[in-house]
Amino acid sequence: MPVADIVRQTIRRIGYTDASFGFDADTCAVMSTIDRQSPDIAQGVDTGGAGDQGMMFGYATDETPELMPLPIQLAHRITHSLADFRRAGGKKWLRPDGKAQVTVLYEDNIPIGVDTIVVSTQHSDAISTRRLRQLITSEVIEPNIPKEMRRRGIKYHINPTGRFVVGGPQGDAGLTGRKIIVDTYGGMGRHGGGAFSGKDPSKVDRSACYAARWVAKNIVAAKFARRCEVQLAYAIGVARPVSVMVDTFGTGTVPDSAITRAVNEVFDLTPRGIITALDLRKPIYSATSSYGHFGRTPEKIGRGRNAATLFTWERTDRAAALKKAV
Repeated sequence: MPVADIVRQTIRRIGYTDASFGFDADTCAVMSTIDRQSPDIAQGVDTGGAGDQGMMFGYATDETPELMPLPIQLAHRITHSLADFRRAGGKKWLRPDGKAQVTVLYEDNIPIGVDTIVVSTQHSDAISTRRLRQLITSEVIEPNIPKEMRRRGIKYHINPTGRFVVGGPQGDAGLTGRKIIVDTYGGMGRHGGGAFSGKDPSKVDRSACYAARWVAKNIVAAKFARRCEVQLAYAIGVARPVSVMVDTFGTGTVPDSAITRAVNEVFDLTPRGIITALDLRKPIYSATSSYGHFGRTPEKIGRGRNAATLFTWERTDRAAALKKAV
């Protein structure tokens, strides 16, 4: 399928189907500037080396069933529900652009309640701010925040400026790549700085972050720690990471050094090893464009030889091997 057709099909699926939104699939311009990779980079990448230098992080915690931080999981639930609410019949006043942020209170690293929720959603002039806030509260926020986590005095900021009619690419296209903290752990775990979007798996900005999450999740699933951060570091053109570091923040049941040795034994963290183990050359990336890259159950798409598994980095298939290695 031509690139322009794929782009328009994607824009249409997101919901930009009307010129009155300021941007729509049928009338927007589509420009393609795809070219070959630099031969200077290719000579290191094509032989199995890393596509760039840098540090990549993965994180896992047992505070949710998905082994993800609670704040980002709640934010993703809200945004998912916001999209479902918009797609339901009779919501012509609600537009595709939307985002959420959740502030959670912790005591001794245990979440004890939600303090503040921010939701911003594009809308038409056909609805008042008061009515919009009522509907978003009752239909989107409250069904997704457990009642026991809604503290007395919880604060809701819904379209805080009072108006969000101009949105989407017309309002703010951005220049920095996708929001990397939204795509990862909501700020709970660190991030090396490289955006995932637009990069193939030879670029460790993407594939090594997936691998680090995979490693961290298996460490927590193996009960070696309640929370864990894995840091990987690479040099361009060099296959093996120049550093592998595990930090369990004092929650480990065995020393971090022992876990690190087991990780190096159980996981092949070269770019080629990651791509093979996680099956990253399949067309799986469209599903990562919203609701984050982590904390979602693997699922199958397609059939036969073209079938692919989404979010392979969420598997806990190496927990038993880690236990044996430790």
